[in-house]
Formats: sequence, structure tokens, C-alpha cells
Amino acid sequence: MTALPSLSTINEDDESSSSPIAVTLSLLLEPSSVLLDRVVPEIRKLLPYRAPFASYAELIDVTFQVIPALDVKEKAEFIAGHPRIGETKNLSNLSAKEQGATQTTNSTPPEVLARLGHLNACYEKKYPGLRYITFVNGRSRAAIVEEMEDKLGFEHSLSPTYPSIESLDPVDVEGEDWLSELERAIVDVGKIAKSRLAGLGVE
Repeated sequence: MTALPSLSTINEDDESSSSPIAVTLSLLLEPSSVLLDRVVPEIRKLLPYRAPFASYAELIDVTFQVIPALDVKEKAEFIAGHPRIGETKNLSNLSAKEQGATQTTNSTPPEVLARLGHLNACYEKKYPGLRYITFVNGRSRAAIVEEMEDKLGFEHSLSPTYPSIESLDPVDVEGEDWLSELERAIVDVGKIAKSRLAGLGVE
């Protein structure tokens, strides 16, 4: 069972990559170099000037007050710490549970997994440098397929190849649509983190 460091240790000013803050946020948000090298140090700087964290949820809230100060590339790298929707390998315990990888292998039809793989590739062609992130919240992979299709403006289908990736035009990197997707993904990462807390029975 996944366990978080004790709340009291989170308030310790530990610079190591295995500090309680780093371990906690890596579990709740998925590890990335941006999280460990940029976000965690910024939170540590706040420790002498604020009351101790009274809850893990408060730590998440402060984390998402720090993230807006990151530059655009760092924000994109931050969300890329999360696995792609539908991935079944090399997942953290919490991601595996959310993605349904802990269920029987027959729980998701192979055509749905293939469609998700294609939609991820299509999304990443349309939004260069971004990864599709969504708060699954117990929904099936088939439901996420329809959500991704709607986001991309595709008809609902289970084709593993339609539309062709080559037929898609990318949006402008750092343009309005691209930035909107980046910010939406960051918000959903926050929702995922809060849901993970609830799943662990802590707050």
C-alpha cells in the first residue's frame, strides 16, 4: 500500500531529493525534474515564513500557487510527468489504480486501448509539446476515448488509424489554444492529486 511521509516531517527544511516534501509531491503529482528541481525548492523557501502545513491538501494548494511562476516549457514538462491515458506499463501504483491497470486484462477491449494510443498521438501532433491529461475520476477508458475525440473535434470511432496523424495541423505553440490546454491540464493534475489524497484516506 502506498504511504505518504508523516505530515510532521513535511515541514522539515530538507534539501535532498528524497525529502518528505519531494516524496509526498512525487507520489501525489508524479515525479519530474521540474517538480523536484524547481517546485520543491520554491516551497522550501516558504517554510520559514509560514505556519507549518496542517494538511497534505494545504501542501497541494501551496504547490499550485507556486506552479504559475514556472515558465511555459517547465509547465509542459510538469504535466508530462503524468503517464499518457491508456498506458499500462511503467506506471506508479497510484497511476495504475487510476488507469485501471490493476483490473483484469479483459476489462478494456484491445480496440479501445488502440484507439487511445492513436488519440494520444493525434493530440500530441495537434498540441506540440503537450500531453493529454484528464481527471479520470473512475470513468472507463471508453468514456475517455469519447472525451478525447470531442476535444480534438473527431467523430466517435474505434478506428486505430483515423484520422491520420499526418492530416492534422498543429496549433501555434504558446498560442491561445495551446496555452488554454496547458492550463486545463495543470488544473486536472491538481484534481488528480486531491483525489489521490482521498483514496489514501488522508487530507
